[in-house]
Amino acid sequence: MTNVSESAAEPGTAITDFGIDTTTLSTRDALRDYASRLRGGDIGSLPAILGLIALVVLFSLMSNVFFSLNNIANLLAQGAGQTIIAIGIVFVLLIGEIDLSAGTASGVAGAVLAMHYVDNGNLLNGMGSTVFYIFNAMLVLAAILAGLLRIWPGVAFSVLGIVLTVIGFQANPWIEMLLAVCVGAAIGCITGFLIAKIGMPSFVVTLALFLAWQGVILQLIGEGGVLGISSSHVLNEVANGNLSTAGSWVLCAVAAGGYTAVTLGGHLRRRRRGLVTAPTPLVVAKVVALGGFAVAVTALLTANRSPSKLIVISGVPYVVPIVLVLLVAGTYVLTRTTYGRHIYAIGGNMEAARRAGIDVTQLRASVFVICSACAAVGAIVYSSKVGSVDPQAGGLNTLLFAVGAAVIGGTSLFGGRGRVADAVIGGAVLAVVSNGLGLLRQPAAVVSIVTGLVLLLAATVDALSRRRVAIAGH
Repeated sequence: MTNVSESAAEPGTAITDFGIDTTTLSTRDALRDYASRLRGGDIGSLPAILGLIALVVLFSLMSNVFFSLNNIANLLAQGAGQTIIAIGIVFVLLIGEIDLSAGTASGVAGAVLAMHYVDNGNLLNGMGSTVFYIFNAMLVLAAILAGLLRIWPGVAFSVLGIVLTVIGFQANPWIEMLLAVCVGAAIGCITGFLIAKIGMPSFVVTLALFLAWQGVILQLIGEGGVLGISSSHVLNEVANGNLSTAGSWVLCAVAAGGYTAVTLGGHLRRRRRGLVTAPTPLVVAKVVALGGFAVAVTALLTANRSPSKLIVISGVPYVVPIVLVLLVAGTYVLTRTTYGRHIYAIGGNMEAARRAGIDVTQLRASVFVICSACAAVGAIVYSSKVGSVDPQAGGLNTLLFAVGAAVIGGTSLFGGRGRVADAVIGGAVLAVVSNGLGLLRQPAAVVSIVTGLVLLLAATVDALSRRRVAIAGH
């Protein structure tokens, strides 16, 4: 009984951790067991990882620019915005829901950020009195709804958003980024209440809000208008700046060292307690492989990639630690907290979770707050990358690519299966597709077709793998 409960405590990790009893199986037996589970449909992120490797090899052979230092750094920044939005969408997909409004919600957050900067903190002047009062009324409503659901972070962010807009602090990039996250969280409170408390279908609610938030963006910016933010050094550096060489190696040491300590420490603790764990050689191999990859990437990015001898451009882009922080935080929440286990429980069987005493309504609403807050962070990164916010912010393919990244990475559309890392892997796949086809000078039509086919393939693999798991279970 102990082994079963411990294994269930970390959903979505069985494949990568080779979750078996090392007291009875050797490394060879563990690999054989892993292969057996793959044949049974429990494939996780493996197709996305193999696809990513194949794409990298293909584009590196077809373009001699693909593996250049400049392009590698650009590739990391290019897909960061949609990857961050995808991280939030993973939480929603895990409970079997969908958020079609995440893209335009990020656009609203980006528009408010840009307007606060352009109007030097005077949103009343920028929005006009009527829109300003309606905007703050929305924040008040979000705080009330979050309070009814007892989602206290949602209350805090909504109230903080009211304070920042009413007091009218002068333009400050840190205040503007905080305000964007507050707006995103408030949007999530409203979305979550309508879906979890009122009981409306998430598809209908978020589709309606997709259109509504698109209208809000038009109202704030104006048709054909553009709000530039590139003149702010801090806002511009979010997606276009780099860590120093020393800072890059510190990041590498912290990331690789932290991962090693957590992985090996957890492995040794489980062995001492006689719990289910992976064979030690496989754990060590995984740690060494990821550590070596981190060192190799850092070494490449700390080399001077400037085409001019007069200018030095080097260092890991700032978006890398931003994504890493969200990845670590999201993974910890899902695998190491009761809240995360409840998310998997609801995604697996909502009625069973309700009968087990889980507050399904509160938890279902809370994932939309997380999703919209992540969408706001994605808006900050994307707006920084392009240097402005326009009426199309968050529209077009933003949402489709974000959902696609989560699904391509291995998160199931049917709920109950997936990890935050899936969004990062899927985001890398989409970024490589877009970047590689761009280097080959393929038209936008070809990029859209290929991206759509990749997403369709991922959804097909997901459906087939679930069918094989169901058959194996019987």
